[in-house]
Amino acid sequence: MGMSTGGGGGGMVSDINVTPLVDVMLVLLIIFMVAAPMLQTGVPVTLPKADAQAIPDDQGKLIVTVPKSFEKDGLVYIVKTPFKFGPDFESALKGNAKLQAEGEVYVHADQELPYGVVVKIMAAISRNGGTKIGLVTDPLK
Repeated sequence: MGMSTGGGGGGMVSDINVTPLVDVMLVLLIIFMVAAPMLQTGVPVTLPKADAQAIPDDQGKLIVTVPKSFEKDGLVYIVKTPFKFGPDFESALKGNAKLQAEGEVYVHADQELPYGVVVKIMAAISRNGGTKIGLVTDPLK
């Protein structure tokens, strides 16, 4: 009643060599780390420049973007989703769980827009649950 420990016989080794797998995973990680910032595109807006405090963490913030083309097409973007300004925009604000829970909104408005347009957008946000509205600017350099 003896057991063979595989020492000398022609048995197959069933160990997995993980070194190539780790190499492939590291290469994929580097590729995704380089590519991820390039994939973040939004609505093109030329923000006004001002000496203001930076947002500590803009990830996960509710951002309303008002592009230069607003005066022509009336589109306002909540994060990256376009809405026609008016009842569509206001119902989207009312249905936004993040806005209703936190009340915090950041407005990206193109510097070419008239002051009155930005005030209308801010008033609509305020009517629909926005209690803390911030205007986003580019830092002076």
